[in-house]
Amino acid sequence: MNISKELLFFFSILGAFNGLLLSLYFFFFTRKKYLVNYFLGALLFALSIRTGKSVFLYFDGKLPKIYLQIGLSACFFIGPFLYAFVSSAVKSIEKLPRSWFSGFIALLSVTLAVGIAFPYSEFPLLWNDYIAGVIYFQWFIFILVSGFVVRDLIGKLFVRAYKMKASELWVFVIFLANVFIFLLYFSALIRAPFAPYISGAIAFSLMLYLIGSILFYRNKTDELFLMNAVRSNVKKLNESDTQLWLEKLNRIMHEKTVFTNPDLKLSDLSKEIQISTHQMSQLLNEELGKNFATYVNEFRVEEACRILSTDYRFTLETIGYEVGFNSKSTFFTAFKKFKGVTPAAYQQSQIQPTASKKGLNL
Repeated sequence: MNISKELLFFFSILGAFNGLLLSLYFFFFTRKKYLVNYFLGALLFALSIRTGKSVFLYFDGKLPKIYLQIGLSACFFIGPFLYAFVSSAVKSIEKLPRSWFSGFIALLSVTLAVGIAFPYSEFPLLWNDYIAGVIYFQWFIFILVSGFVVRDLIGKLFVRAYKMKASELWVFVIFLANVFIFLLYFSALIRAPFAPYISGAIAFSLMLYLIGSILFYRNKTDELFLMNAVRSNVKKLNESDTQLWLEKLNRIMHEKTVFTNPDLKLSDLSKEIQISTHQMSQLLNEELGKNFATYVNEFRVEEACRILSTDYRFTLETIGYEVGFNSKSTFFTAFKKFKGVTPAAYQQSQIQPTASKKGLNL
């Protein structure tokens, strides 16, 4: 082996070894346990096994057949792990879906069953001519599906004014690197002249050095691949403060009738009682079980009911605008939601009892 080959071997095998170390890091040594990091670790592990087999086979053609079988079997998991990684990153999936768990168990079972029933050492032609084809076809399908998941990221590359976040950029880079690695390995499989067998291992090594440099020079590596950072547990509101805030809020809504402002915002209410917007949202959700829109619209509908019951001079649309709704349709929709009837039906039900009372008085 000459010096150039020795350097190539060292560079390639070091990439596979670093991949194993990085996979262990994402599995066991991140402080916060995010699903996306677990799948990145699994993806790197499968790629490292596949790459290690390529390196040893390229430099030692007499490699035991069991290593060839393990390397090819690892390819069966690269596509699914890539899809799980980009999906958990883009869709902010925090808990392993049951369907994914079942799918991985089924895939592992099939891989083990085929490997035991048809070992590479006894069926090399079956593995090279058929099983390898199935594995690469499955890998290709998962790359296409993963590409569909990151399609919005790809689209953002062509939007000049948009600046990609670090997490978006790195998820896209890892996806693109996997596409490149697949193309190199597939080209070697079909014996394309421009793609030597070792090229896939080299591409994987480059990707790992890139990821490794980011991990060394970035502080928050745990959240590096999170498209939307997961919030830490929100601090509970103090009980005494909660009661005080609710009293102030109730007084403001009744005395100032701020709900009649059609442009009322959550921040406006929070300023009125001098708390943060986040605390106001938490107060409504945790103490009253309502979001901002529901809370305000309840006051608007109650005020509309008061006007409908006491004053018949206004049109229904006018009443809607009077109590704070910015359109006739939103008024009718909200009224029907809270009262179960339309404003017209409610007004009619109020007119009839009043008319009956007047008749009795006569």
